[in-house]
Amino acid sequence: MKKRLLGKTGLLVSEIGFGGEWLERHPESESIELIRYAGEQGINIIDCWMPDPKSRDIIGKAMLGNREKWYVQGHLGSTWQDGQYVRTRDMKYVKPAFEDLLMRLQTDYIDLGMIHYVDTEDDWKYLQNSEFMEYVRELKAKGTIRHIGMSSHNPKIAKLAVQSDFIEMILFSINPAFDMLPASEKLDDLLSEGYKYDQKLSGIDTDRAELYKLCEEKNVGITVMKGFAGGRLFDEQRSPFGVSLSPIQCIHYALTRPGVSSILCGYDTKEQVDQAVHYENASEIEKDYASVLANAPFHSCRGECTYCGHCKPCAAELDIAMINKYYDLAAMQPKVPATIKSHYMLLEHKASECISCQACESRCPFGVPVAERMKKTVELFGC
Repeated sequence: MKKRLLGKTGLLVSEIGFGGEWLERHPESESIELIRYAGEQGINIIDCWMPDPKSRDIIGKAMLGNREKWYVQGHLGSTWQDGQYVRTRDMKYVKPAFEDLLMRLQTDYIDLGMIHYVDTEDDWKYLQNSEFMEYVRELKAKGTIRHIGMSSHNPKIAKLAVQSDFIEMILFSINPAFDMLPASEKLDDLLSEGYKYDQKLSGIDTDRAELYKLCEEKNVGITVMKGFAGGRLFDEQRSPFGVSLSPIQCIHYALTRPGVSSILCGYDTKEQVDQAVHYENASEIEKDYASVLANAPFHSCRGECTYCGHCKPCAAELDIAMINKYYDLAAMQPKVPATIKSHYMLLEHKASECISCQACESRCPFGVPVAERMKKTVELFGC
Protein backbone atom coordinates (compact mmCIF):
# COMPACT_ATOMS: atom_id res chain seq x y z
CA MET A 1 0.00 0.00 0.00
CA LYS A 2 1.37 3.38 -1.01
CA LYS A 3 1.48 6.04 1.68
CA ARG A 4 1.37 9.81 1.54
CA LEU A 5 2.30 12.54 4.00
CA LEU A 6 -0.77 14.11 5.56
CA GLY A 7 0.43 17.66 5.14
CA LYS A 8 2.01 19.41 8.10
CA THR A 9 0.94 16.63 10.49
CA GLY A 10 3.87 14.61 9.19
CA LEU A 11 1.81 11.42 9.44
CA LEU A 12 2.43 8.88 6.69
CA VAL A 13 -1.07 7.60 5.88
CA SER A 14 -2.23 4.94 3.44
CA GLU A 15 -3.75 6.52 0.35
CA ILE A 16 -6.69 4.14 0.73
CA GLY A 17 -8.29 4.62 4.14
CA PHE A 18 -11.24 3.27 6.12
CA GLY A 19 -14.50 5.16 6.61
CA GLY A 20 -16.15 3.39 9.51
CA GLU A 21 -19.68 4.68 9.03
CA TRP A 22 -21.38 1.33 8.44
CA LEU A 23 -19.66 -0.80 11.06
CA GLU A 24 -22.71 -0.93 13.32
CA ARG A 25 -24.79 -2.50 10.54
CA HIS A 26 -23.01 -5.84 11.00
CA PRO A 27 -22.40 -8.23 13.89
CA GLU A 28 -19.59 -6.94 16.06
CA SER A 29 -17.28 -9.89 15.35
CA GLU A 30 -17.62 -9.42 11.57
CA SER A 31 -16.85 -5.70 11.74
CA ILE A 32 -13.84 -6.27 14.00
CA GLU A 33 -12.53 -8.85 11.53
CA LEU A 34 -13.16 -6.44 8.64
CA ILE A 35 -11.05 -3.68 10.21
CA ARG A 36 -8.25 -6.10 11.00
CA TYR A 37 -8.38 -7.41 7.44
CA ALA A 38 -8.11 -3.86 6.10
CA GLY A 39 -5.08 -3.33 8.32
CA GLU A 40 -3.47 -6.46 6.89
CA GLN A 41 -3.87 -4.93 3.41
CA GLY A 42 -1.89 -1.88 4.51
CA ILE A 43 -4.72 0.50 5.41
CA ASN A 44 -3.66 2.53 8.44
CA ILE A 45 -6.10 5.45 8.78
CA ILE A 46 -9.68 5.19 10.01
CA ASP A 47 -12.35 7.81 10.61
CA CYS A 48 -14.68 7.62 13.60
CA TRP A 49 -17.24 10.41 13.38
CA MET A 50 -19.88 7.98 14.64
CA PRO A 51 -20.93 8.57 18.26
CA ASP A 52 -22.84 5.30 18.74
CA PRO A 53 -21.31 2.92 21.31
CA LYS A 54 -21.28 -0.12 19.03
CA SER A 55 -19.19 1.49 16.28
CA ARG A 56 -16.70 2.87 18.77
CA ASP A 57 -16.42 -0.43 20.62
CA ILE A 58 -15.79 -2.24 17.33
CA ILE A 59 -12.92 0.06 16.36
CA GLY A 60 -11.40 -0.16 19.84
CA LYS A 61 -11.49 -3.96 19.88
CA ALA A 62 -10.16 -4.15 16.31
CA MET A 63 -7.16 -1.98 17.17
CA LEU A 64 -6.43 -3.71 20.48
CA GLY A 65 -2.77 -4.73 20.51
CA ASN A 66 -2.09 -2.76 17.31
CA ARG A 67 -3.04 0.78 18.29
CA GLU A 68 0.27 2.19 17.10
CA LYS A 69 -0.41 0.89 13.57
CA TRP A 70 -3.54 3.02 13.16
CA TYR A 71 -4.11 6.75 12.71
CA VAL A 72 -7.54 7.65 14.07
CA GLN A 73 -9.67 10.62 13.04
CA GLY A 74 -11.82 11.16 16.14
CA HIS A 75 -14.52 13.84 16.05
CA LEU A 76 -15.40 16.46 18.66
CA GLY A 77 -18.99 17.67 18.46
CA SER A 78 -20.50 14.37 17.34
CA THR A 79 -22.55 13.13 20.30
CA TRP A 80 -24.93 10.33 21.26
CA GLN A 81 -28.10 11.63 22.92
CA ASP A 82 -31.07 9.44 23.80
CA GLY A 83 -29.86 6.77 21.42
CA GLN A 84 -29.33 9.05 18.42
CA TYR A 85 -26.58 11.09 16.77
CA VAL A 86 -26.63 14.83 17.49
CA ARG A 87 -24.09 17.36 16.23
CA THR A 88 -23.53 20.02 18.88
CA ARG A 89 -21.12 22.59 20.35
CA ASP A 90 -22.71 22.31 23.81
CA MET A 91 -19.87 21.34 26.13
CA LYS A 92 -22.09 19.37 28.49
CA TYR A 93 -22.39 16.88 25.62
CA VAL A 94 -19.08 17.44 23.79
CA LYS A 95 -16.75 16.55 26.67
CA PRO A 96 -18.49 13.33 27.76
CA ALA A 97 -18.76 12.22 24.13
CA PHE A 98 -15.02 12.68 23.57
CA GLU A 99 -14.17 10.94 26.84
CA ASP A 100 -16.43 8.09 25.74
CA LEU A 101 -14.54 7.93 22.45
CA LEU A 102 -11.23 7.46 24.25
CA MET A 103 -12.69 4.85 26.57
CA ARG A 104 -14.37 2.79 23.86
CA LEU A 105 -11.38 2.99 21.51
CA GLN A 106 -9.27 1.81 24.48
CA THR A 107 -6.70 4.52 23.91
CA ASP A 108 -5.38 7.60 25.67
CA TYR A 109 -4.87 9.67 22.52
CA ILE A 110 -6.45 10.48 19.17
CA ASP A 111 -4.12 11.15 16.27
CA LEU A 112 -6.40 13.61 14.48
CA GLY A 113 -8.86 15.51 16.65
CA MET A 114 -11.55 16.58 14.20
CA ILE A 115 -13.76 19.62 14.77
CA HIS A 116 -16.93 18.00 13.49
CA TYR A 117 -18.92 19.23 10.48
CA VAL A 118 -18.34 22.97 10.05
CA ASP A 119 -20.29 24.10 6.99
CA THR A 120 -21.47 27.64 7.81
CA GLU A 121 -19.67 30.92 8.35
CA ASP A 122 -21.65 31.53 11.53
CA ASP A 123 -20.45 28.23 13.00
CA TRP A 124 -16.87 28.96 11.99
CA LYS A 125 -17.00 32.45 13.58
CA TYR A 126 -18.58 31.09 16.74
CA LEU A 127 -15.90 28.47 17.16
CA GLN A 128 -12.98 30.90 17.10
CA ASN A 129 -13.27 32.16 20.68
CA SER A 130 -15.55 29.52 22.11
CA GLU A 131 -15.31 27.15 25.05
CA PHE A 132 -15.40 24.38 22.45
CA MET A 133 -12.18 25.65 20.87
CA GLU A 134 -10.53 26.15 24.24
CA TYR A 135 -11.23 22.49 24.92
CA VAL A 136 -9.71 21.44 21.60
CA ARG A 137 -6.56 23.48 22.28
CA GLU A 138 -6.35 22.07 25.80
CA LEU A 139 -6.50 18.51 24.45
CA LYS A 140 -3.80 19.35 21.92
CA ALA A 141 -1.54 20.86 24.60
CA LYS A 142 -1.91 17.72 26.72
CA GLY A 143 -1.18 15.45 23.77
CA THR A 144 -4.59 13.81 24.04
CA ILE A 145 -5.09 14.81 20.44
CA ARG A 146 -1.89 14.93 18.43
CA HIS A 147 -3.15 17.13 15.58
CA ILE A 148 -6.18 19.38 15.02
CA GLY A 149 -8.35 18.74 11.99
CA MET A 150 -11.81 19.74 10.77
CA SER A 151 -14.52 18.19 8.62
CA SER A 152 -16.55 20.21 6.13
CA HIS A 153 -18.54 19.98 2.90
CA ASN A 154 -18.26 23.69 2.07
CA PRO A 155 -15.09 24.80 0.22
CA LYS A 156 -15.43 28.43 1.34
CA ILE A 157 -15.45 27.41 5.01
CA ALA A 158 -12.73 24.85 4.42
CA LYS A 159 -10.57 27.59 2.90
CA LEU A 160 -10.98 29.67 6.06
CA ALA A 161 -9.79 26.68 8.06
CA VAL A 162 -6.78 26.14 5.82
CA GLN A 163 -5.82 29.80 6.19
CA SER A 164 -6.01 29.61 9.98
CA ASP A 165 -2.94 28.93 12.07
CA PHE A 166 -4.27 25.88 13.90
CA ILE A 167 -6.12 23.55 11.48
CA GLU A 168 -3.54 21.02 10.29
CA MET A 169 -5.71 18.90 7.98
CA ILE A 170 -9.28 18.67 6.73
CA LEU A 171 -11.77 15.92 5.97
CA PHE A 172 -13.61 17.08 2.87
CA SER A 173 -16.24 15.63 0.51
CA ILE A 174 -14.69 15.09 -2.93
CA ASN A 175 -16.08 13.36 -6.00
CA PRO A 176 -16.59 14.42 -9.64
CA ALA A 177 -20.22 15.43 -9.08
CA PHE A 178 -19.60 17.65 -6.06
CA ASP A 179 -16.58 19.25 -7.70
CA MET A 180 -18.71 20.75 -10.45
CA LEU A 181 -21.00 22.53 -8.01
CA PRO A 182 -20.38 26.00 -6.52
CA ALA A 183 -19.75 26.59 -2.83
CA SER A 184 -22.70 26.96 -0.47
CA GLU A 185 -23.41 26.76 3.23
CA LYS A 186 -25.95 24.06 2.38
CA LEU A 187 -25.37 21.42 -0.23
CA ASP A 188 -29.06 21.48 -1.11
CA ASP A 189 -28.36 24.91 -2.62
CA LEU A 190 -25.72 23.30 -4.79
CA LEU A 191 -27.96 20.51 -5.97
CA SER A 192 -30.75 22.71 -7.31
CA GLU A 193 -32.88 21.51 -10.19
CA GLY A 194 -31.75 22.62 -13.60
CA TYR A 195 -28.10 22.99 -12.62
CA LYS A 196 -26.01 22.36 -15.73
CA TYR A 197 -22.74 20.53 -15.40
CA ASP A 198 -19.85 21.69 -17.54
CA GLN A 199 -18.97 19.20 -20.28
CA LYS A 200 -15.30 19.22 -19.30
CA LEU A 201 -13.46 18.39 -16.10
CA SER A 202 -11.82 21.81 -16.39
CA GLY A 203 -15.23 23.13 -15.34
CA ILE A 204 -14.51 22.32 -11.68
CA ASP A 205 -15.96 24.94 -9.34
CA THR A 206 -13.50 27.76 -8.67
CA ASP A 207 -13.80 27.61 -4.88
CA ARG A 208 -13.12 23.89 -4.85
CA ALA A 209 -10.15 24.21 -7.19
CA GLU A 210 -8.78 27.02 -5.04
CA LEU A 211 -9.27 24.96 -1.88
CA TYR A 212 -7.26 22.03 -3.19
CA LYS A 213 -4.47 24.28 -4.42
CA LEU A 214 -4.45 26.23 -1.14
CA CYS A 215 -4.14 22.99 0.82
CA GLU A 216 -1.13 22.02 -1.24
CA GLU A 217 0.39 25.48 -0.84
CA LYS A 218 -0.20 25.64 2.93
CA ASN A 219 0.71 21.98 3.44
CA VAL A 220 -2.69 21.20 4.94
CA GLY A 221 -3.50 17.60 4.10
CA ILE A 222 -6.91 16.42 2.89
CA THR A 223 -8.59 13.15 3.69
CA VAL A 224 -11.61 12.44 1.49
CA MET A 225 -15.14 11.49 2.48
CA LYS A 226 -18.12 10.74 0.20
CA GLY A 227 -15.79 9.80 -2.64
CA PHE A 228 -18.47 7.56 -4.17
CA ALA A 229 -21.42 9.90 -3.49
CA GLY A 230 -23.08 7.14 -1.50
CA GLY A 231 -22.57 4.65 -4.34
CA ARG A 232 -24.63 6.75 -6.75
CA LEU A 233 -21.74 7.22 -9.14
CA PHE A 234 -21.63 3.46 -9.74
CA ASP A 235 -25.12 3.45 -11.29
CA GLU A 236 -25.75 5.28 -14.56
CA GLN A 237 -29.44 5.58 -13.71
CA ARG A 238 -28.67 7.48 -10.49
CA SER A 239 -25.45 9.23 -11.47
CA PRO A 240 -25.82 12.96 -12.23
CA PHE A 241 -23.66 12.30 -15.28
CA GLY A 242 -25.85 9.63 -16.85
CA VAL A 243 -22.92 7.21 -16.89
CA SER A 244 -21.43 4.92 -14.28
CA LEU A 245 -17.98 5.18 -12.76
CA SER A 246 -16.08 2.38 -11.06
CA PRO A 247 -14.68 2.52 -7.51
CA ILE A 248 -11.19 2.66 -9.01
CA GLN A 249 -12.10 5.69 -11.16
CA CYS A 250 -13.65 7.50 -8.19
CA ILE A 251 -10.62 6.74 -6.02
CA HIS A 252 -8.29 7.96 -8.74
CA TYR A 253 -10.29 11.15 -9.15
CA ALA A 254 -10.02 11.94 -5.45
CA LEU A 255 -6.33 11.06 -5.19
CA THR A 256 -5.47 13.27 -8.16
CA ARG A 257 -6.83 16.41 -6.49
CA PRO A 258 -4.05 18.66 -5.14
CA GLY A 259 -3.54 18.30 -1.40
CA VAL A 260 -5.27 14.94 -1.06
CA SER A 261 -3.49 12.33 1.02
CA SER A 262 -6.08 9.59 1.51
CA ILE A 263 -9.60 8.62 0.47
CA LEU A 264 -11.61 6.98 3.24
CA CYS A 265 -13.84 4.38 1.62
CA GLY A 266 -16.77 2.68 3.31
CA TYR A 267 -16.72 -1.11 3.41
CA ASP A 268 -19.30 -3.77 4.16
CA THR A 269 -17.20 -6.77 3.09
CA LYS A 270 -13.64 -7.95 2.60
CA GLU A 271 -14.36 -8.06 -1.13
CA GLN A 272 -15.03 -4.32 -1.08
CA VAL A 273 -11.74 -3.78 0.72
CA ASP A 274 -10.02 -5.82 -1.99
CA GLN A 275 -11.72 -3.75 -4.71
CA ALA A 276 -10.43 -0.52 -3.21
CA VAL A 277 -6.94 -1.84 -2.49
CA HIS A 278 -6.77 -3.09 -6.09
CA TYR A 279 -6.27 0.57 -6.98
CA GLU A 280 -2.60 0.11 -6.11
CA ASN A 281 -2.17 -2.31 -9.00
CA ALA A 282 -4.80 -0.96 -11.38
CA SER A 283 -3.94 -0.10 -14.97
CA GLU A 284 -4.21 3.41 -16.37
CA ILE A 285 -7.23 2.26 -18.35
CA GLU A 286 -8.96 1.14 -15.15
CA LYS A 287 -8.19 4.49 -13.53
CA ASP A 288 -9.33 6.63 -16.45
CA TYR A 289 -12.38 8.63 -15.40
CA ALA A 290 -11.78 11.56 -17.77
CA SER A 291 -12.82 9.78 -20.95
CA VAL A 292 -16.00 8.56 -19.24
CA LEU A 293 -17.03 11.96 -17.93
CA ALA A 294 -16.03 13.85 -21.06
CA ASN A 295 -18.71 12.02 -23.05
CA ALA A 296 -21.35 11.83 -20.33
CA PRO A 297 -24.85 13.27 -20.84
CA PHE A 298 -24.70 15.59 -17.83
CA HIS A 299 -27.94 16.56 -16.14
CA SER A 300 -29.11 18.08 -12.87
CA CYS A 301 -28.44 16.48 -9.51
CA ARG A 302 -30.60 17.16 -6.48
CA GLY A 303 -31.91 15.58 -3.34
CA GLU A 304 -30.07 12.26 -3.42
CA CYS A 305 -29.28 10.59 -0.10
CA THR A 306 -25.66 9.55 0.50
CA TYR A 307 -26.68 7.75 3.72
CA CYS A 308 -24.38 9.91 5.83
CA GLY A 309 -26.63 10.01 8.92
CA HIS A 310 -26.60 13.77 9.48
CA CYS A 311 -30.41 13.71 9.34
CA LYS A 312 -30.44 12.36 12.90
CA PRO A 313 -31.93 12.64 15.48
CA CYS A 314 -35.37 11.56 14.29
CA ALA A 315 -38.38 12.33 16.48
CA ALA A 316 -39.88 8.98 15.47
CA GLU A 317 -36.53 7.19 15.90
CA LEU A 318 -36.36 6.17 12.26
CA ASP A 319 -33.05 5.02 10.81
CA ILE A 320 -33.56 7.40 7.89
CA ALA A 321 -30.29 6.61 6.13
CA MET A 322 -30.94 2.87 6.13
CA ILE A 323 -34.57 3.31 5.03
CA ASN A 324 -33.36 5.48 2.15
CA LYS A 325 -30.71 2.91 1.26
CA TYR A 326 -33.22 0.08 1.09
CA TYR A 327 -35.61 2.26 -0.90
CA ASP A 328 -32.91 3.14 -3.43
CA LEU A 329 -31.82 -0.47 -3.77
CA ALA A 330 -35.39 -1.64 -4.27
CA ALA A 331 -36.51 1.19 -6.55
CA MET A 332 -33.79 0.36 -9.05
CA GLN A 333 -35.37 -3.07 -9.67
CA PRO A 334 -38.53 -3.83 -11.72
CA LYS A 335 -39.76 -5.82 -8.72
CA VAL A 336 -38.78 -5.37 -5.08
CA PRO A 337 -36.20 -8.10 -4.31
CA ALA A 338 -37.29 -10.38 -1.49
CA THR A 339 -33.92 -9.99 0.24
CA ILE A 340 -34.16 -6.19 0.30
CA LYS A 341 -37.72 -6.29 1.59
CA SER A 342 -36.75 -8.76 4.30
CA HIS A 343 -33.94 -6.46 5.45
CA TYR A 344 -36.34 -3.53 5.46
CA MET A 345 -38.91 -5.46 7.48
CA LEU A 346 -36.31 -6.19 10.14
CA LEU A 347 -35.91 -2.46 10.87
CA GLU A 348 -37.32 -1.56 14.26
CA HIS A 349 -39.12 1.48 12.88
CA LYS A 350 -40.63 1.69 9.38
CA ALA A 351 -41.20 4.66 7.08
CA SER A 352 -44.91 4.60 7.90
CA GLU A 353 -44.03 5.94 11.35
CA CYS A 354 -42.69 9.19 9.89
CA ILE A 355 -44.60 12.18 11.34
CA SER A 356 -43.51 14.50 8.48
CA CYS A 357 -42.03 17.08 10.87
CA GLN A 358 -39.20 17.64 8.33
CA ALA A 359 -36.71 18.51 11.08
CA CYS A 360 -34.30 16.06 9.46
CA GLU A 361 -34.47 17.99 6.19
CA SER A 362 -33.04 21.10 7.82
CA ARG A 363 -30.03 19.08 8.94
CA CYS A 364 -29.44 17.28 5.65
CA PRO A 365 -26.41 18.71 3.80
CA PHE A 366 -27.74 17.31 0.53
CA GLY A 367 -31.27 18.71 0.45
CA VAL A 368 -33.00 15.32 0.50
CA PRO A 369 -36.83 15.59 0.68
CA VAL A 370 -36.98 13.01 3.47
CA ALA A 371 -40.70 13.20 4.27
CA GLU A 372 -41.57 12.71 0.61
CA ARG A 373 -39.19 9.76 0.35
CA MET A 374 -40.73 8.15 3.44
CA LYS A 375 -44.14 8.25 1.71
CA LYS A 376 -42.64 6.65 -1.40
CA THR A 377 -41.03 3.99 0.76
CA VAL A 378 -44.39 3.14 2.33
CA GLU A 379 -45.85 2.81 -1.16
CA LEU A 380 -42.97 0.57 -2.22
CA PHE A 381 -42.77 -1.73 0.81
CA GLY A 382 -46.32 -1.43 2.10
CA CYS A 383 -45.44 -0.11 5.55
